[in-house]
Amino acid sequence: MADYTPPKVWTWDAENGGKFASTNRPIAGATHNKELPVGKHPFQLYSLATPNGVKVTVMLEELLAAGHKGAEYDAWLIKIGDGDQFGSGFVEVNPNSKIPALIDHSGPAPVRVFESGAILLHLAETFGALIPDGAGRVECLNWLFWQMGSAPYLGGGFGHFYVYAPEKFQYPIDRFTMETKRQFDVLDRQLANNAYIAGDSYSIADIAIWSWYGQVALGWVYDAAEFLDTASYKNVMKWAEKIAARPAVQRGRMVNRPFGAAEMQLHERHDASDFETKTQDKIAK
Repeated sequence: MADYTPPKVWTWDAENGGKFASTNRPIAGATHNKELPVGKHPFQLYSLATPNGVKVTVMLEELLAAGHKGAEYDAWLIKIGDGDQFGSGFVEVNPNSKIPALIDHSGPAPVRVFESGAILLHLAETFGALIPDGAGRVECLNWLFWQMGSAPYLGGGFGHFYVYAPEKFQYPIDRFTMETKRQFDVLDRQLANNAYIAGDSYSIADIAIWSWYGQVALGWVYDAAEFLDTASYKNVMKWAEKIAARPAVQRGRMVNRPFGAAEMQLHERHDASDFETKTQDKIAK
């Protein structure tokens, strides 16, 4: 409310928070015991097809498309609305209880990797792919970490108050819309003289940024393209459409997606053939 005055000491109201009230709490740790399933492939991914989750499935599909057979993976669906991220097994992989989370079984001992940017970087370094050498590497990492620092203003800021907040208030919507448009302008200026975000080559910087900003620009996240006037960012739109046309990106968007059009849903992925057989029909609801 407009006349709200913060209390001297904040206390948690579990019912406050709108659509995602059940997914947030002021303490960490597991709420229940639940082991994570483990498949047959070197990489075990536990995720959901939010923009952060899409980054990793696109990356893995790009690696496979480039011939890196060692990048085969099992993708297990984590239903954050049901609290799967608070299961004991998931918390062991990611103590922050956020998707995506990955376990790399390709070495002598399993390695956990959490935070989407860390997963992209780990995979790029493991396979020597989608990250340039020398000065190009630094530029790629500049933009990868730009995305990690900027996207919370787009997601938890603009996306939350524009789409999910139980009440709409002008101040936070104006504040985060202004910042989101500023970020789109940053990208548009960078792409005016570059084919891809970090230069002439497609990289993990593009995967990370496209999964948020490209999908928002195309109207695939938040249904806010008209509100943000994303069509006015001509360079961003050209880049977003170019990446959206990549077959590996199209496959990656489907994985761990239990929402949207049925033809875009692949709840879990355990083999490349799953894109044809649609394994979601075999998964217990």
